[in-house]
Amino acid sequence: MSDAETAAGPGAPRGGPDQLDEALLATLFTQSAVGLGVLDPQLRLVRANSLVEGEDIGEYLGHRFTDAFRLDDPDGTEQLMKRVLAGEGAARDHLVRGRLRRIPGDREFLVSVYRLDGPGGPEAPALGLLAAVVDVTERQRARARNAALTAVRDAVGGSLDVAATCRSFADALVPGFADLAVVEVVDDVLRGADPPVGPLPPDTPLRRAASGRCDAFRDTAEGAGEGGARDRSGVTRRLAARTPYALATTDLRARLVPLGPGNPWPATDPDGARAVAETGAHSLIVVPLTLRGAVLGLVSLYRCGAAEPFDEDDVSLAVSAATRAALGIDNARRYEREHIIASTVQRRLLPQAERQQAAVDTAHVLLPGRDSGCWFDTIALSGARTALVVGGVAGEGLQSAIAMGQLRTVIQALAGLDLEPEEVLARLKDTADRLADERAALPPADALQGEPMSAGCVYGVYDPFTRTCTVARAGHPAPLIVGPDGRAVALDVPEGPGLFSTDSALFAPATVTLEVGSLLAFCTAELLSGDCAAERITETLARPGRSLQQLGDDIVYALPDDTRSAGAALLLARTGTVSDHLVATWDLAQDPTTPATARVLVRDRLQGWGLDEDTVEATELIVSELVTNAVRYGTPPLRLRLLLDSTLTCEVHDGSPASPHLRHARTVDEGGRGLFIVSRLASHWGARHGPDGKVLWTEQDLPEGERNGAKGERNGAGG
Repeated sequence: MSDAETAAGPGAPRGGPDQLDEALLATLFTQSAVGLGVLDPQLRLVRANSLVEGEDIGEYLGHRFTDAFRLDDPDGTEQLMKRVLAGEGAARDHLVRGRLRRIPGDREFLVSVYRLDGPGGPEAPALGLLAAVVDVTERQRARARNAALTAVRDAVGGSLDVAATCRSFADALVPGFADLAVVEVVDDVLRGADPPVGPLPPDTPLRRAASGRCDAFRDTAEGAGEGGARDRSGVTRRLAARTPYALATTDLRARLVPLGPGNPWPATDPDGARAVAETGAHSLIVVPLTLRGAVLGLVSLYRCGAAEPFDEDDVSLAVSAATRAALGIDNARRYEREHIIASTVQRRLLPQAERQQAAVDTAHVLLPGRDSGCWFDTIALSGARTALVVGGVAGEGLQSAIAMGQLRTVIQALAGLDLEPEEVLARLKDTADRLADERAALPPADALQGEPMSAGCVYGVYDPFTRTCTVARAGHPAPLIVGPDGRAVALDVPEGPGLFSTDSALFAPATVTLEVGSLLAFCTAELLSGDCAAERITETLARPGRSLQQLGDDIVYALPDDTRSAGAALLLARTGTVSDHLVATWDLAQDPTTPATARVLVRDRLQGWGLDEDTVEATELIVSELVTNAVRYGTPPLRLRLLLDSTLTCEVHDGSPASPHLRHARTVDEGGRGLFIVSRLASHWGARHGPDGKVLWTEQDLPEGERNGAKGERNGAGG
C-alpha cells in the first residue's frame, strides 16, 4: 500500500485528490442533464458541456456568455454575473430569453451562476464563474398554454351577449398565446338564429364579432382582410373558396398553416394575403367554432415577427379553447333569441301609440334591456278622468313578458269598472295569487315550477274637475310630482305588498290636489336606483320650455349605463282641466217633470255645440231614461252633466248608492227596458260610486266630422 493510500484510509477511493476532482468534473460535464459552463473573469466560456441538446460545444468556447446565447438583455445578465464575480452571492434561477445558432426561434433559459473561489478563498479574486443552464422553453410554452386555457375558462361564459363573449375570448388569447386573434360569427347567429349544420354553406356571411392584437402590432397599417391589425368589428365577409378558412368550415377541422412564400391559396384571397403581409404574420391556426355539428363561426390566430411559430400542441389548445368559446357563444345566442322574442312580445302587449286623453298630456319612454316585464298604460275613464299605470314583473325572458301581458290585461278590465285605485290593486293581487298558484302546480320537471314570481304596480287616477290625483301602489315606487313652479310636491303613498307576495296587508291610497300644469312621473324601480336618483329626475322635470318627450329624453340621458342595460319604463303626464265651453252641468229637481226639462236642456246645448240631429235625438232619449231612473229610485241631489270630447259623455248623479242592473224585459212587461235602450244607443255605459252617491254615465261615438270639430273647439278653448 502506498503512502497516499495509507494517509487516506482504507475506505478512500484510489488515486489522489487531483484525480478525484478530475473524475468528478469529467462526469459532470459529460453526463449532467443540466448545461454547465465555466467562465473566466472576463465572462468568456472556457469549458462547457452540451449546454443545449443539438448544439456543438465547440462553437461556444472563447465567446462571452451573452454572445453565445444572443440574449435579449445582455447588459442585465452581465451585470448580474459581475455581481456574483465580486462576491455578492450566487444568482439562482434567473430567467433569460435568447436565441441559439442552430435552433430557430426564441428560447428561454433558467440560469444559475456561482463564484469559483481561488486558493485565497472568498476574499481573493475569483478564478471565474460556473453557469448552470436549463432550457425551459418547452416548459414555459406548456405553462403559457395552460395559462391561456385557464384565461379562456375564466373569461368566457360570464356574459350573455354574443359580441361580449367573443371579445372576452379574443382578449384571453392575446398576447399570451397569439399576437393576433380574430373571431367571426355567422351573421344570423349574432341575431339569435339557429346556427347552420356543417359544412357551412357557401357564401354564408360571417361578421367579425371581436379581434385582439398585442401592443407590438396595435399601430400597424389597417388590413383589409382577415388578419387586419386594427379593430374592424362588425365587418361582414364571405369566405373565399380554396382557403384554409373555407376548408376549416367545410370539414370542421382545425388547421395549422405556415404563412410565407410559396403558399398557393393567398392568390384566391388577395385581401387576406395583403393583411398577412402588412402584419408580418408567419404562422396561422384556423379553428371552426362548432357545437353538436353546427357551425357558429371561425377563429383565426396569428403569430407575427420573431414569435415562435405555432406547433401541433398549440393546435390542441386552440381546439379546446374554441370548444369552450362555442359553448359560451351558443348560450349567449339562445339568450339573445329568447330576449328578442320576449322584447317583441312586450312591445306588442304595450300601447302602440300615445292615447289622447281629455285633460292630460302624456309621453312615455321604454328602455329595452334584460327586464322584459315592465309596462305602462294610460286608460281613459268616465268623467274625463285618466288612469296612469306603471308596473313591472321581475325577471328576464318570455315568461316575464307573458306575465306582464296577463297583469296588464286584468288591470285594463278592472279600470273599466270605475273602481278606486286601492280596490283595483287588491283585485289585481288576487289575480296574481292565482297565477302563482298555477305555476306552483306545474309538474316538478317543469323549470318554471320552482321559479319565484315578483311584480309591482303603481296605479293613479287624475280627475280634471277636482284636480286631484289618487294613487295606490303595490311593491312599487311612488310617482314623482313637480308643480308648474318647479317645486316638488310630496306624495306620501303607503307601500302595499307586492303582487306575488304572501303579505295580505290592505292597500291604502293617497290623494293630492295638483295645480294645472303639474308633472307626474311614474317610473319603474330601475330609474330610481342609485344616489340622488329621485332628485335628479325632479330637477329634470322642472326645466322650463321642454315638451314631455324632451323631458323624458333628458331623464334617459342622465341615467347610469347599468340602468339602460336592465331596461326601464317611464310615463310622464302633465295635468290640465276641461274647458268650461265643453262642459254643461245642471242641478235638477227630484220631480216627475224633470226628465222633460232635461231633454230640453240637452237639445239646446247639443245644438249649440253643432252636433247632428241623430246624435241630439239619441242623447235626449239616453238622458230621459237615466234621469227618469234617478227620479224614481234615487235620492237628491240630482245633477246632469254633458262633456264633449272625442266622444259625448252624459252623466247623471244622485245620492243613492244602489246601482240599476240591465235586464231583458219580457214582451208583456210594462217596464224594465230603460237601461237596455241606453245600452243600444251608447257605445259604453256604466256606474261609478263615491262617498256622496253614484253616477250613471254613457259614452257616444261621434261622427268623424263632429269629432274633429269637437277637437278643434277643445284646442281653441285652451283646455
